[in-house]
Amino acid sequence: MTVALTAEQASERPAHRDGNVLRWLGAYTASTIGDSVYYMALAWAAARTGSASQTGLVLAVGSIPRALLLLGGGVLADRFGPRRVVVVSDTVRCLVILGLAGALLLTSPTVWMLIAVALVFGAADALFLPAVGALPPRITAPGQLARVQGLRGLATRTASVVGAPLGGVAVALGGPALAFAAAGVLFAVSLPLLLAVRMSPPPVADAAEAAPDATAWRELVDGLRHIRRHPLLGPLMLVVAVSELGFVGPLNLGLILLSEERGWGASGMGWIIAAFGTGAGASALLLAVRGRLPRAGLVMCVTVLTGAFAIAALAYTPSVPLAAGVAALIGLFVGLGGALCGALVQTAADPVYLGRVTSVSTLFTHALAPLSYPVTGAAVALWGTGPVFVTSASLCASGAVAGLLVSPLRRAELPR
Repeated sequence: MTVALTAEQASERPAHRDGNVLRWLGAYTASTIGDSVYYMALAWAAARTGSASQTGLVLAVGSIPRALLLLGGGVLADRFGPRRVVVVSDTVRCLVILGLAGALLLTSPTVWMLIAVALVFGAADALFLPAVGALPPRITAPGQLARVQGLRGLATRTASVVGAPLGGVAVALGGPALAFAAAGVLFAVSLPLLLAVRMSPPPVADAAEAAPDATAWRELVDGLRHIRRHPLLGPLMLVVAVSELGFVGPLNLGLILLSEERGWGASGMGWIIAAFGTGAGASALLLAVRGRLPRAGLVMCVTVLTGAFAIAALAYTPSVPLAAGVAALIGLFVGLGGALCGALVQTAADPVYLGRVTSVSTLFTHALAPLSYPVTGAAVALWGTGPVFVTSASLCASGAVAGLLVSPLRRAELPR
């Protein structure tokens, strides 16, 4: 049985000293590390089972239900409560992955078995992602949301550092079965922590209570209308969509192609990625400790714009150390801008619509932006990394400039 968390209780202590927030953070960290271990195990099992094209199919197929169902996941989070949806989706992921681990003890994996698991996992992710993004306003005071975003960023960086090596060790010791089992255990660890989190009461004007006969489609349309009519949320979604399209191509596929073009090899690319993670971790730590930055809307746009210039410069760096320094700046500025954007979304959105609003921003960052990978690869093959990085940086910068031109976003502040 959980106890309702009042605003007065939440405001008595900062988020990084709040046991309630730390329980949520522990659950989120365990689940995110489990994600990394799962993807490592899936990639290894697919590579050992099928051809290169089949491996790519296994790794890509999970994004299909994630893209198709994300907006519906936001509707469910608002209708049934974000924690309930997070617990159900994490339970499904836990059972599916542990079931796969058990099956691999009895039989060898097949491509179709892995595809089926990836599809179910992607569908569960479509429920998990918007719901977990809608939880922070229900577990802490509004003035602590920026700090929570910083803590979440630190958890994400921890998962990226710990998850892949942990999955690799598990595969080396016991094959994919042990790695999948480890991921399932991590999902299982997150469940009791989530159940122990105290939640504030749901919004008084709950959508399900206000319109008990409303269909899921009607609720989704209402959420999209809320974004379109809101003076701050609409511009924020525009910045997210455009900036992400310009960011993910160079910093994922583009970086691999740049390292190959310059002859830096895997070790050079590793140093650059590590530097980016360090910069992003520093920005998350800054928010986690400081808790609030004045003129958050202006700072968000300026940091994304600065990061865009650094993305363009990365393609022209002559050495690994210099490229690593530029990557650290990209991580610092873009990471800070992204965290501030998340905090502004959570404070600006009407609580009734928060799951749906979060699902829209997540759709841009987790589903649509990765579609730029094929375009990035084809463009680099035609024109090289320099022009492609500059074009992507210009797209990222245009999102930041669009935000600066919108007065409500430029003047937006986080709660004190």
